Amino acid sequence: MASHANVQKFKIALCQLMVTSDKERNINHARVRIEDAAAKGAKLVVLPEIWNCPLSLENLSKYAENIDAEEAPSISMLSEVAAQQNITIIGGSIPEKTNGRLFNTCCVLGPDGKIKAKHRKLHLFDVDIIGDITFRESDILMAGGEPTVVDTDVGRIGIGICHDIRFPELAMLYRLRDVGLICYPGAFNLSTGQLLWEMMQRSRAADNQLFVATCSPAREPNTMSDYIIWGHSTLVGPFGDIIATTGHQMATVLGEIDYSIIQTRRENLPLEIQRRADIYELVDVQEKLAG
Repeated sequence: MASHANVQKFKIALCQLMVTSDKERNINHARVRIEDAAAKGAKLVVLPEIWNCPLSLENLSKYAENIDAEEAPSISMLSEVAAQQNITIIGGSIPEKTNGRLFNTCCVLGPDGKIKAKHRKLHLFDVDIIGDITFRESDILMAGGEPTVVDTDVGRIGIGICHDIRFPELAMLYRLRDVGLICYPGAFNLSTGQLLWEMMQRSRAADNQLFVATCSPAREPNTMSDYIIWGHSTLVGPFGDIIATTGHQMATVLGEIDYSIIQTRRENLPLEIQRRADIYELVDVQEKLAG
């Protein structure tokens, strides 16, 4: 079975958090939301991209944490609550500072409270749409260097952050590595979100016949920022079907993942057999180097 799960069916919660400039408040609020999701039966909880501080490039370093040095109050909270609630947490992302460099980083925590994986955003979002939005992550952030696949109590999961979803090759790589679910904490803006957010999620899920979960911050109703969050955290099934979703307000949405559906869908439509490897192929560079 593709998922490598201890369970075939479980509840997932996507916590669409309202983020403020008060880091301590953000951490405490996230804890309450995670605990509430666990109380409702969620075994996997997903947080948004940059949930412990406002999504403002010039302020990221001020809120950044050194995860490796365990000087990370945001990650400490996630570790504590994961162990207390006996759940797996996809910790959205926070700004990570290490050796003078700044990354956008997602930690995955197991029911023992330990970090099982750390994903640094691979594709940095640089956009310049005249009369609409200019945003350059590469001015502030470093890009991560490798994809992230992690075996958890609820299956083998691939991780991407926001703009990573725009690149189908990454999702195809995760499919090759036999994941059953890809989680993309993200914070698409109003312009790209309306056009692309749902389409990208459904495309990645349908193309690879697996589950895709996204989690966004909520939209600040009175924001004066140039970067307005789209929201709409969503769980998508292996046929590109929307299982659960929310609007742009603060909310927690729960859905069910049933890995047996993956096998059914792949038997219904055997894309793997139909793929023309004589014409094109995806090369897993890391696997090739390891071999």
